Amino acid sequence: FSQELVKRYSEFINFPIYIWASKEVDVEVPADEDESSEEDESTESTSKEEGEDEDAEKDEDEEKKPKTKTVKETTYEWELLNDVKAIWLRNPKEVTEEEYTKFYHSLAKDFSDDKPLAWSHFTAEGDVEFKAVLYVPPKAPQDLYESYYNSNKSNLKLYVRRVFISDEFDELLPKYLSFLSGLVDSDTLPLNVSREMLQQHSSLKTIKKKLIRKALDMIRKLAEEDPDESTDKEKKEETSSDIEEKRGQYTKFWNAFGKSIKLGIIEDATNRNRLAKLLRFETTKSEGKLTSLDQYISRMKAGQKDIFYITGTSKEQLENSPFLERLKKKNFEVIFFTDPVDEYLMQYLMDYEDKKFQNVSKEGLKLGKDSKDKELKESFKDLTKWWKNSLSNDNVDDVKISNRLDNTPCVVVTSKFGWSANMERIMQSQTLSDASKQAYMRGKRVLEINPRHPIIKELRERVVKNPE
Repeated sequence: FSQELVKRYSEFINFPIYIWASKEVDVEVPADEDESSEEDESTESTSKEEGEDEDAEKDEDEEKKPKTKTVKETTYEWELLNDVKAIWLRNPKEVTEEEYTKFYHSLAKDFSDDKPLAWSHFTAEGDVEFKAVLYVPPKAPQDLYESYYNSNKSNLKLYVRRVFISDEFDELLPKYLSFLSGLVDSDTLPLNVSREMLQQHSSLKTIKKKLIRKALDMIRKLAEEDPDESTDKEKKEETSSDIEEKRGQYTKFWNAFGKSIKLGIIEDATNRNRLAKLLRFETTKSEGKLTSLDQYISRMKAGQKDIFYITGTSKEQLENSPFLERLKKKNFEVIFFTDPVDEYLMQYLMDYEDKKFQNVSKEGLKLGKDSKDKELKESFKDLTKWWKNSLSNDNVDDVKISNRLDNTPCVVVTSKFGWSANMERIMQSQTLSDASKQAYMRGKRVLEINPRHPIIKELRERVVKNPE
């Protein structure tokens, strides 16, 4: 029990801690005479069929070697308990990659051979001084998002002057970064107070702020060093083995922890723009690969003011969506959001780099001015008026000429400030959903018609002839 206490709380303190420990060792001792005689008899009985010369040689050997046996004996000696080196006290330039990996496995109790995806070793100076090592694990634990808001579990250990204090401090990292493993060692925090008082200490806020910044820088660097992510041709000279080792690392990170980045955008308004840079998604032009918002903006058409996106259950479903017909024809790139959390994400991520986000399944889509818009609107005035009156009892608020359809005759879009159809589906599938709130947030529908489609043209002719 005393060994466990020392290992947990004083594993890394400067001076050595020994314990007077017992252990069993194998010792060779002379065999008893009775046992010797029994061994002689057994030896003689088994060797009768052998030649006399061989028996004589064995007898001579047995006379020369004293007979012994192995027994367990308890011995006592001083055992060093804190033999793991505190690598965070050393200069990062002096610590090897193997030492960082070995320390991660010790810290995270990870017994696999997988290397952490990234790590950051730094010293913070100023009003609050501390040293820290942060790791991005090679894979996500199965229960990462179970009881996300109720769990107090943390993978970050707090030390004060090399003495372990706690690994249950939510104040050190926000929940969306709880997947990180690591260690913080501060000389500023008081050692002789309770954990409850320590949680209220003003220095913790400063430590948290610096840890978040360093953690996001570490993840950003992981993306920058991945050859699959980089669009910069003028890269530093690196060996081919280094490049191949880093290839695909950010995709691996995103597949494991991407949801945490999205939750961070929802929860952390201060670092929302930094987190948005780490977002990855597929688009109509990404050819199955992940792309970033910066890469999307670099490919935007001249005169395009908004970032177009669409939400749904799968990429395959969205690729065949009628909402994309005109956008594809005009060569606009559209982002696919297929994770349920994306609907909540886009309620908080309103713009990026002065570009507004536009859901292409909602009303108000602008694809540039068309000189024929006014003519078409006037030409189909009778039809839209008739249709609006016919659908007034079906929760359809308006009927308009569409600028997003090409081959489809008509489509229903949701109002700009209400839920999208995908969000409505998500909310209806929740067990404890509030029906009254759903009715409020659902909003009105708008029917958009395609003036170029033969069916719509025929309907217009019939309404003109017979308005009833």
